[in-house]
Amino acid sequence: MRSRSGNTVSSSRELERDFAAALLGGSEESVVAEIQGDGLDPAARIAIYRHHVFTTLTEALEATYPVVVRLVDRRFFAYAADQYIRRHPPAGPCLFEYGEALADFLATFPASRHLAYLPDVARLEWALNGALHAEDVVTFDPQWLAAFPPDEIGRVRLRLHPSVSLLQSSWPIDRIWRVNQPGADPDATVSLDQGGACLEVYRLEDDAVFRTVAVDTYAFRSALASDLDLASAVATARSTNPTFDPTDALRELLDDGLIVGAISPSQTYAGERTQRPC
Repeated sequence: MRSRSGNTVSSSRELERDFAAALLGGSEESVVAEIQGDGLDPAARIAIYRHHVFTTLTEALEATYPVVVRLVDRRFFAYAADQYIRRHPPAGPCLFEYGEALADFLATFPASRHLAYLPDVARLEWALNGALHAEDVVTFDPQWLAAFPPDEIGRVRLRLHPSVSLLQSSWPIDRIWRVNQPGADPDATVSLDQGGACLEVYRLEDDAVFRTVAVDTYAFRSALASDLDLASAVATARSTNPTFDPTDALRELLDDGLIVGAISPSQTYAGERTQRPC
């Protein structure tokens, strides 16, 4: 591309903005004159660049949402991805960070709106993607709990591992996900009337995994993830199951290595974080 002159666009930043818009299907008018074709029509050169961008982003979405691709067919997914990319261009350079809004997009996309379970399947796949790329954090040493004054235990706020997310669905998305994995029984089916699921997604060593949890456990861990203190989290869990045992629930979190920090009115413990590369 040539540098801009005159009054067409006042800065290189505006040129970059207009060129990015053209690559995502916007107007080419403001940038065609700034492109040296080198024997190729400028509009055709933009078309080549645009094809590369859409292909790369579609492949990134396919890698993040393989079960969604399988459920709707790759051709339909490519059509949906084309529309998604135009409406939700990437905001950063890391491709694994692209696609967070796809579930909400599918929920309102006219061609897939009738597949009511599809957005939650996408949310599960996005949570798995997030768990895989979450920061590495040193887990909580249980001895730190003994350091908190007894009268502050109820006000302690625990920090869950950054790979942890909790997902509740009215649909059996855990079973839908499993029967659509490579090597699964090709004759396996899932009844959408089987009920919903409460799921916890997290990273186990170098793999992103999920498991079904009881409703009271889900309520307890969701409350902690929402930054409620222990007393409030226990109360939330007991609203779903009056016999909820906080001691067992806390021991399970510690045994699973899913606590990485704790804050009370007088003390703070936080594990060291390491950002994973793109």
